[in-house]
Amino acid sequence: MDEKQVRDAYASIADLYIDLYGTSEQSLPADLAFIRRHLSIRPGTVLDVGCGPGHLTAYLRSLNVDAVGIDLVPEFIAHAKATHPTGTYHVGTMQSLDAADNSIAGILASYSLIHIPPQDLDEVLTELRRVLKPAGKLVAGLFDADDRTEPFDHKVARAYRWPIGEFSQRLAEAGFTEVEHERRPGSATHRPVAMIAAVLNNP
Repeated sequence: MDEKQVRDAYASIADLYIDLYGTSEQSLPADLAFIRRHLSIRPGTVLDVGCGPGHLTAYLRSLNVDAVGIDLVPEFIAHAKATHPTGTYHVGTMQSLDAADNSIAGILASYSLIHIPPQDLDEVLTELRRVLKPAGKLVAGLFDADDRTEPFDHKVARAYRWPIGEFSQRLAEAGFTEVEHERRPGSATHRPVAMIAAVLNNP
């Protein structure tokens, strides 16, 4: 599934998605704590790539972080601007970020890398690395897998589960060093997920 298909799939259910996930209170408290621990960066800009309705960008801004939200879906960005008028939100793509080399202090990719096919992940991580400052932080949320990377039928668009060790290795190959991860078990209504934080190595 290409980027346009993912954008169109989310645009088609934007109102429902906003109702279900459009505030930070609807996020897992443990995820918020993980984000706060690693991305309470001052000074410097933190990009929330795949920001959706802008709820986590707003959460970071509530911590006095200079957070900027970026998403493929114009409907999400319109909602974010209307709901959080003091924030900064742009339509854009993580495959080609509108940011200078080595200009960003941190990146949040909260369950926004899940639709990237494994064969395309390295290219995306290279782009994230390009804009980060040395020692910049990357925090990603993933759907967790025990033993192998595999696709699954996400409710919106095809997505991928990652074993946390394999994803950490891909980060290492892209020039990052993992500093922490947490795995969250699934339930009757939720798939297992994981959060991982990594720091960009100095050149």
